Amino acid sequence: MSESLSNDNGFSEEPQEPALLPLDAWHRARGARMVEFAGYMMPVQYTGEGGGIIAEHLWTREQAGLFDVSHMGQLEFSGEGVAAALETLLPGEISALKPGRQRYSLLLDDNGGILDDLMIANRDGDYYMVVNGATKWDDIGHLREHLPDEITMNHLDEHALLALQGPKAAEAFARLDVRPESSDTPALLDLKFMQAGAYLWNDKPLGISRSGYTGEDGFEISVRSEDVVALADALAALPEVRPIGLGARDSLRLEAGLPLYGHELSPETDPVAADLGFAISKRRRAEGGFMGADKVLALLAEGAPRKRVGLALEGRMAAREGATVHLGARMIGTVTSGGFSPSLQHPIAMAYVDADLATDGTALEIEMRGKRLPARVVSMPFVPHRYYR
Repeated sequence: MSESLSNDNGFSEEPQEPALLPLDAWHRARGARMVEFAGYMMPVQYTGEGGGIIAEHLWTREQAGLFDVSHMGQLEFSGEGVAAALETLLPGEISALKPGRQRYSLLLDDNGGILDDLMIANRDGDYYMVVNGATKWDDIGHLREHLPDEITMNHLDEHALLALQGPKAAEAFARLDVRPESSDTPALLDLKFMQAGAYLWNDKPLGISRSGYTGEDGFEISVRSEDVVALADALAALPEVRPIGLGARDSLRLEAGLPLYGHELSPETDPVAADLGFAISKRRRAEGGFMGADKVLALLAEGAPRKRVGLALEGRMAAREGATVHLGARMIGTVTSGGFSPSLQHPIAMAYVDADLATDGTALEIEMRGKRLPARVVSMPFVPHRYYR
């Protein structure tokens, strides 16, 4: 059952203590080191053979990694005029999203600031949305406040969410004999990037999209909490698949040049500065009509004063979030994410810098622990995406 969040109903408050994932015991039995993240106890990495952030990162790039992202919020929307209602809050063209298709979008405030980034899919006229775990309760409140009473919002709080990512994810997953629920849905291996559908595995319903946040081919799998242990066991038994923790998920998305809420994205950040203009469709640019449109459309026309860029560093020392970026004596930006790239074998970072210095090849410096680290602006992704198109 899902909890109804239509505007005349109540909903659960944000948990005060760290919550446990449906797979909590499963992770601990496999040697996971658990940390608090987004209000949940989450596996950051695994111990034993094949464990550790670098090993898990490289395994995902070469084989297939299984990620538990059940802390994310899964929401469903239905009702007459649901697409138009969602377009008042999201800058994407939701009404043009065909059944079985998924799109990246943003939840914006009145000033064009980013409240969250999200995925939204058309499920035969109803819409399925995945929002970030750290913001889901605020997102639910915001959506509940601004959507009309005719729109019903269900929080799928009794569903888990797994991500199977890597170049061998598809061939491994296909061996589980996952079948489409209807003849209108593509076979699992025929799904392309940002397509989604309803499937069955051992008579257990799965909502599957060909997507993820590592830059690799792969799938996100919505599954009832009561079924998730059986599915995780079946996936982890495949020789290509290993469980992967939050640490490698972060280094993978950094190499993929993908922004993370709370780092690159916040209410103080707009879609133009964040280099997410692609999420605002041509019609929405022309017509507006979404929250924060006046500010965002002005920035699209005039340009933002700062821009999110990729930085490649020399040496071995990594830049961390909050480090300042300099051009000589001029402080021109701040690092939002940084680390040593296991794939490239040198440090990389994302930062916001003054727009006039966001050109590829610009030589800059990052101040870390009283030292200046040479860096240059590079195009993203740092590691090419390998989505199945």
